[in-house]
Amino acid sequence: MVPLASFMCMAQTSFFSQNFEQNSAGFLLMILCLLVAMPSGFLLLARSEYPEPTFWIACALVALLPYDSLIVLMAMSALLARRSDRRTGIRAVAAGTLVTVWSQVRDAIQPPNASLWHVVFAKPRTNTEEEPIVMLAEEPTIVITAVVTALVASAIAVFVGLHIRSRARLRTANAVASAATDHAATLQTDLNNQQLADAIAAEAHDTLAHSLSLMALNASALKAEADRLGDSPEAHALASKAEDIRRQSAGALDEAHAIIDMLRNPQQAWEQLAPSDDTSLTRESLDALIADARNSGTQLNTWIDIQQLSGLDETIGKVAYRAIQEGLTNARRHAPGAPVSLEVTAGPAAGVHLHLSNPITQLEGEVPDTARPGTLPPASIPIRTPIPVPTAPSGTPTSASSSTSAAMSGAVSTPDGRRATPYHDGSVSSHNVPRAADHPTHGAGLPGLAARARSVGGQCRYGMDDRHLFHVDVQLPWRG
Repeated sequence: MVPLASFMCMAQTSFFSQNFEQNSAGFLLMILCLLVAMPSGFLLLARSEYPEPTFWIACALVALLPYDSLIVLMAMSALLARRSDRRTGIRAVAAGTLVTVWSQVRDAIQPPNASLWHVVFAKPRTNTEEEPIVMLAEEPTIVITAVVTALVASAIAVFVGLHIRSRARLRTANAVASAATDHAATLQTDLNNQQLADAIAAEAHDTLAHSLSLMALNASALKAEADRLGDSPEAHALASKAEDIRRQSAGALDEAHAIIDMLRNPQQAWEQLAPSDDTSLTRESLDALIADARNSGTQLNTWIDIQQLSGLDETIGKVAYRAIQEGLTNARRHAPGAPVSLEVTAGPAAGVHLHLSNPITQLEGEVPDTARPGTLPPASIPIRTPIPVPTAPSGTPTSASSSTSAAMSGAVSTPDGRRATPYHDGSVSSHNVPRAADHPTHGAGLPGLAARARSVGGQCRYGMDDRHLFHVDVQLPWRG
């Protein structure tokens, strides 16, 4: 496009210069026009971003200088293709057609030796030194042919521009239709998901909430029966346990209703899933979690060393809280009555480190929650083996509550009596710790916890050693 437009402007300027003698002012002007015609085609490079200025500049060049109208026709097609305004289109077609006709007529009325159109209608092998130019048509015929050619060329340019515009509109319409189809499919998927969530919520309300309500009701009845037994210590203990069961059942029922509401109202679910004081790692929530575990009969040995919890990332705090909650729940479920060791270390320098361990009291072949093939990290890093000892690690720990005691040792021993040095990430260099993948079972709590830890840039490892001690080790960053 650019070379062709420049060439046609240069060709018509060369013919027009035959009207002037060398060293005349007109001949020097033609040389200047020829120099301008050489880069004039590069004006078309701006037709995509600036179609209107490009068109009007091209019209001015062709109208004032002896240039061919091809550059105007190209600019007019680009303008019609990129502008759909009716008035702009009419002005462009009118101006482009007039300039094109003027350019061709201007060339046709020049003397035979200075006109491109006369060369077209000249007899072959004439206009030489031996024989002057001989025309095969009269002057009016040449002018009329130039005018008709200009009009036809203008019409072709208009149709080309409109065709390009229609194709662009078709592509836009297809893109809009495709986006609408995708949006409709997304809405249908969301509707199906919401219908499924509503069905799950209804089923949970009819089963889980009903069962928890019955449990709370039976616990209240048990407490009432225990109160009738008198003032014996056994009756008081039974009534206290019944009250704990009733309180925990009522709390579980409230949580079940909250989850059911989230299923039915997904727009409000994100607000309810946001970290709160009750579900984040704070001193108060940690005290409550430990108290609930001990009230349920769990023998819990704790080592708590927490610093500057107010600066802990809220998302990290919620993951840490859920990790402790899942670990204690896992121990109560699979090792009822067994002692549980809990270590919580949190600080800006080292991040958050959680470690829980408990003996396995299930039947042979069973291990806690999801310790089946595929649950361990790919590298199968040996799991740290903390054991409760009377002495605490070096440093001054900060207890989460007045009831948290019984520190755990920083160095550990392997089952055969060898000393094992803890790594910086909490693992130990022991060759006798088996893979948890060797013990098939079921469950999804710990894999879900591991996924949560990875989502915030941490890691969660769990497994069982040779002494049938199950370990859960979670390392989280201080900032997400």
